[in-house]
Amino acid sequence: MDGWLIAMMLGGSIFLGGLALLAFLWAVKNGQFDDEEKFLNATKYDTEADLNDAVNLERKKEKLKKEYRPE
Repeated sequence: MDGWLIAMMLGGSIFLGGLALLAFLWAVKNGQFDDEEKFLNATKYDTEADLNDAVNLERKKEKLKKEYRPE
């Protein structure tokens, strides 16, 4: 192999590795790897009444958003 080919391959791999590192750091900073199981476990133990209350609360929020339209 020629020296320029090895240098290009080395440069390309360092560049791609740097991009992967930046993407990983961005994901960690934005909470992509936070523990989601705590939210899933919270819904497992909700009663039907609690879930209905949550749905009604969301509907009230949507209704208020539709009523309040700043112009």
